[in-house]
Amino acid sequence: MTRKIRYGGDYNPEQWPESVQDEDHRLFTAAGIDTLTVGVFSWSLTQPAEDTYDFTALDRILDRAAAEDRQVCLATGTAALPPWLAKKYPEVNRTDFEGRRHRYGQRHNFCPSSPAYRRLATALAARLAERYADHPALLAWHINNEYGGVCYCELCAEAFRGWLRDKFEGDLDALNDAWWTTFWSHRYTDWAEIEPPSALTEHWRGPDHTAFQGITLDYFRFTTDALLGCFLAEKEVIRAHDPETPVTTNFMGMFRPLDYHRWAPHLDFASWDSYPPLDAPPTWPALAHDLMRGLKDGAPFWLMEQTPSTTACRDVNPLRRPGELRLATFQAIAHGADAALYFQMRASRGACEKYHGAVIGHAGRDDTRVFREVAALGRDLAGLGDAVLGARTPARTALVFDWDSWWALEISDGPSRLVKYQEVVHAYYRAAREAGADVDVVPQTADLTPYDVVLAPVLHLVKGDLAERLEAVAERGGTVLTTFLSGRVDEHDRAFLADVPGPLASLMGIRIDEWDSRPPGFIQPIPELESEGRLVFEIVQLRGAETVATYGTDFYAGIAAVTRNRYGLGEGWYVATALDQPGVDQVVRRVLSRHDLIGPYIEHKGLEAATRIAPDGTRLLFLLNHTEEAAHLKACTSATDLLTGKQTEAGAPFTLDPRGVAVLRLQ
Repeated sequence: MTRKIRYGGDYNPEQWPESVQDEDHRLFTAAGIDTLTVGVFSWSLTQPAEDTYDFTALDRILDRAAAEDRQVCLATGTAALPPWLAKKYPEVNRTDFEGRRHRYGQRHNFCPSSPAYRRLATALAARLAERYADHPALLAWHINNEYGGVCYCELCAEAFRGWLRDKFEGDLDALNDAWWTTFWSHRYTDWAEIEPPSALTEHWRGPDHTAFQGITLDYFRFTTDALLGCFLAEKEVIRAHDPETPVTTNFMGMFRPLDYHRWAPHLDFASWDSYPPLDAPPTWPALAHDLMRGLKDGAPFWLMEQTPSTTACRDVNPLRRPGELRLATFQAIAHGADAALYFQMRASRGACEKYHGAVIGHAGRDDTRVFREVAALGRDLAGLGDAVLGARTPARTALVFDWDSWWALEISDGPSRLVKYQEVVHAYYRAAREAGADVDVVPQTADLTPYDVVLAPVLHLVKGDLAERLEAVAERGGTVLTTFLSGRVDEHDRAFLADVPGPLASLMGIRIDEWDSRPPGFIQPIPELESEGRLVFEIVQLRGAETVATYGTDFYAGIAAVTRNRYGLGEGWYVATALDQPGVDQVVRRVLSRHDLIGPYIEHKGLEAATRIAPDGTRLLFLLNHTEEAAHLKACTSATDLLTGKQTEAGAPFTLDPRGVAVLRLQ
């Protein structure tokens, strides 16, 4: 098979008679489809009873794919229980936050601590691997699907206690200290006394309102590890039969319940499903793409799912406009995707996704607008060939994304529940991307030496030696930016016994004793930036830093809202309030300008530029016009558009159509 961006998507031919499968493959050929994800929800088909396996349908699907010169990403099918399993082993059904044991239904409905689930899921994965490891159609293993959900049953309670014993090395005093259990007479004297934090124990008004943040934070971590344990159990039995075929599972981008950084080392490649919020700007999926690329130290990822037209799970499900599908696909490739797959290939006839977008609709036509766009994109990718495969992003700007900070910030009592981690992080990412900077999205543990600029907004929880490594960035001449509500707590969510912002105070050159929290309608003007602040207003005392911008009203009018501190050869910037987007843009652009990281097309609003370096050293510039107006540009250097073959000389004018894309090989 020709080396190229993988193209295809989720395919469920077991729902249809074989004559439909014949027609599907004819249409796949017409659309340039080369990769199919199969078996995602096939457990009840492949194992109709505990002692019965039937691979007839999967045999036919894989054999047909091979005959058509297509390859498959084979799922283990363990994301949704078959009814017989839930009936025979009720323990596999989850207990919810309110303490209710669920009956059979929906999907993602298994308890990760259930021995019956673990045993039967791994047995199925082992059977699949034994049967298909050497099949010519096999391209990759897809374990489970979109892991998520939380269980609060007694099995999970006992597993949580065991997880805690391991974490605290059997030292109950250490746990009591970490969770600060002297508060409200919570000191534990036996591991058996510990209960999962739920509506029946530490919580009120939902999962984000907890009396003991340390307990809840650890239960979030435990849930991540419990589901990861299910993944690893299946991967282990697959590896016993197939030591080489890459293994993945599909993530969901900025998905709060699971810390994907804890999963990343165990995947052979990252993959994810992109369904951005309806009103999201283009930088929202871009941030998620860069987060997925960052999971594997910048290695390419797979776009495992996107809709070719519309979703079905929301109250309102708008249609993608002409050109939007192509634009979204090339945005993923621009940020590191080596595969572009859809959900779904053929529309389901029944159940909750029958109106979800599909490459092939219920009538099976090849003359719909959606099919024509999919086929045209298939031709684009075929023409592109292997030019971008394995390409890397040469970013000099990093953005720190941290699940622990996300969790700790949003379960905190005070100073404001209105501050949302994703929104603040996205504001700073958006400012950098719209200024033309390529950005790596990295964990707290990342090597920061390649970066001139490190953005670390709402870095609420600071772990390990991160503070020292941020100081090292500034020492050698780089710039570090952080914001309000950063440097507040340690890994156990205990406040630092130091001036705010804790371990970041020296780098920032400030001290904060007080902070004001106001309702969303209250606006604090920031005159120097001609912008506004909201929600939280930290009252900064300068300890070496200089004032960049100030508050305009109240008793702290004239006090610094934005500061800059010279540190070594570099700088530390601190933003003490939730600036509006224009204010964030100004601050970030000043930081980027110091390192000559402003892109050449910054004045073209809605134009996205992203750079990748191919394995042979070729420099590729992706230009994406997210507007409905043509973009009239000048070439920043001589280049050839790999999609059209058109050559442009440096300084020459050229036009990018509305929702247009160019992939420029720079000379």
